[in-house]
Amino acid sequence: MTLPGMTSAARPTDTHCPYCALQCGMRLRRIVSAGPDGPGVEVDERPDFPVNRGALCGKGRSAPAVLSRRLRLTAPLVRDPRTGRLREAGWDEALDRAARGLADAATRHGPDTAGVFGGGGLTNEKAYLLGKFARVVLGTANIDYNGRFCMSSAAAAQRAAFGLDRGLPFPLADVARTGCLVLVGGNPADTMPPAVRYLREQQAAGGRLIVVDPRRTRTAEMADLHLRPAPGTDLALALALLHLVVADGRVDDDFVAARTTGWEQARAAAMAHWPERAERITGVPVSAMRRAVELFCAAPSGMVLTARGGEQHSKGVDTVGAWINFCLATGRAGRPHSGYGCLTGQGNGQGGREHGQKADQLPGYRSIIDPAARAHVAGVWGVDPDALPGPGRSAYELLDTLGTDGGVRALLLMGSNPVVSAPHASHITERLRALDCLVVCDLVLSETAALADVVLPTAQWAEEEGTMTNLEGRVILRQAALDPPDGVRTDLAVLHGLAGRLGVDKGFPTAAEEVFEELREASAGGQADYSGITYARIRAEDGVFWPCPRPGHREPRHPGTPRLFLDRFATPDGRARFADVSHRPAAEEPDADYPLRLTTGRVLAHYQSGAQTRRTPELDRAAPGPFVELHPRLAARLGVADGDPVTVTSRRGRATAPALVTDRIRPDTVFMPFHWPGPGRANTLTNPALDPVSRMPEFKVCAVRVEAAGEGTR
Repeated sequence: MTLPGMTSAARPTDTHCPYCALQCGMRLRRIVSAGPDGPGVEVDERPDFPVNRGALCGKGRSAPAVLSRRLRLTAPLVRDPRTGRLREAGWDEALDRAARGLADAATRHGPDTAGVFGGGGLTNEKAYLLGKFARVVLGTANIDYNGRFCMSSAAAAQRAAFGLDRGLPFPLADVARTGCLVLVGGNPADTMPPAVRYLREQQAAGGRLIVVDPRRTRTAEMADLHLRPAPGTDLALALALLHLVVADGRVDDDFVAARTTGWEQARAAAMAHWPERAERITGVPVSAMRRAVELFCAAPSGMVLTARGGEQHSKGVDTVGAWINFCLATGRAGRPHSGYGCLTGQGNGQGGREHGQKADQLPGYRSIIDPAARAHVAGVWGVDPDALPGPGRSAYELLDTLGTDGGVRALLLMGSNPVVSAPHASHITERLRALDCLVVCDLVLSETAALADVVLPTAQWAEEEGTMTNLEGRVILRQAALDPPDGVRTDLAVLHGLAGRLGVDKGFPTAAEEVFEELREASAGGQADYSGITYARIRAEDGVFWPCPRPGHREPRHPGTPRLFLDRFATPDGRARFADVSHRPAAEEPDADYPLRLTTGRVLAHYQSGAQTRRTPELDRAAPGPFVELHPRLAARLGVADGDPVTVTSRRGRATAPALVTDRIRPDTVFMPFHWPGPGRANTLTNPALDPVSRMPEFKVCAVRVEAAGEGTR
């Protein structure tokens, strides 16, 4: 994208989009701006990168806009105790104050009252060093990240079934080669448009596409079969499909016997979920269920991909487990062009949890309670294993304790905007306000940064180097095309400055490649082993798939692992585990006071909390504000026309936005996108009920009522 008044310069830089987990390849070309506030680069296609082959969505093409000085922070901010307002400050003052706030909490209330909250968009180097900072410098157990809100349910289910969690256990290109694809709760046409080419190629080759979604999305319109379950009922649907597989004699008995365990319990659970029962629960006709099973089992190969629609539930782990059971029973796992995978959402949702910013994990995807893992990582860090804290609170539980007795009193927050993105967001906003000290690292003054005591302006994707791990498990390299503006520092430099002020002078380098070299050592021997990956190798190979261990003496260089589980699963005996699961209702079901279901999601123009995309003029024009999607029958009953303001009320609060009247939504369901703050903030309404295993909040369904705005509320 070239803006008016700019001319191009030579020598482009190959790098990657700053948004979703596709991590599309792009080429940045330096430009000379007519004024001092221009973004400094334009985006060119990079057709040689295999994931997107040059294709970019509007978010990727317009990404340089946020590099403009006019749209971002270019000096630290501190809250003036006299006025209560943020004012500009020098870096020394800001870092001193941030370090003092974190240290004071630990000194007065104990180390676990200093907390860290990270983000799924941070590079591997930042995620790694943030986890090290929490555990070595602060000595706190309380570190987690917003990736807990992304794919933690899928991760837990994959680890239980396969012994290992990687979003896709195969390259994205394999999707185009599968005979039948079941896509559960995902809308890549809006959330990751360059991936849609794989769906089109799959269908062009004779494959079938089944989409499971309560809304008729742009992706669902492509489907050969669209199943529209009520939000919160995907588990019942998956169990009913497995019931039909058994009843129709379609189980791959040889595969089940040779490569799995736990089938009898899973079979018994499925047989208790007969299709007619599932139809009453889900609203999906039995005839449509039968057609789905016929399409899936008749194809020579098959995949199930889940996304947030099926995972962000208080039973998300069981739901994913049921879909994995469907794959295992039909022999569609551990074979070419077949298997289960998760469409990771955030840019580094995969790598971000592999290297230590998750409450229960150490680098290399190691368990923090495993003595051998603690010893290995402590050896790399040069500390006593006993000095490392144990597991801390999960993301919502950490945020829920902010400012309370026994909870976190001072928080370092990097790469997240929970005022918009957290469930029960009004409550979380109050908890953030209750902190003794809030330090936020961000590139813009997000809604969360606006509450901070210290705001540290950080560099962006085009201004720094670092690795990301995309949804396939491909480790790629972002390369800097520009220097950050004066007054802006990298997140690594921030951690270096804070660590030094808190008494740790070594171990927090500012050069990304130096951090990556230590990450390689820390990950060596772990499930997510990066020890055989180098920056030079990533540049030469367009990314390297983990696990990729360092070769031993006289061993050849490890090629990386594009496809997992073809020979054996990553469990101790090499067999996949069926999940013993049964349907249960959502944490909140409709009733007389709240008769409708709310579900939430994204729109094409925006990304996550919208902190960047809402500041991009092109994207803001395309989607300038929130809306409430409701069926014409519901609109008629409410006396509401398209565009009229409506108020959606849950047990946690109210949100008001214009009505979008459409038959794309079920009559018993309303939909709101979650990118906006203010009166139309969808996450004011959402339910923080947690999955007992993954601790994932139930973003995707809660009970609400809808009224024309201005009507009295009960």
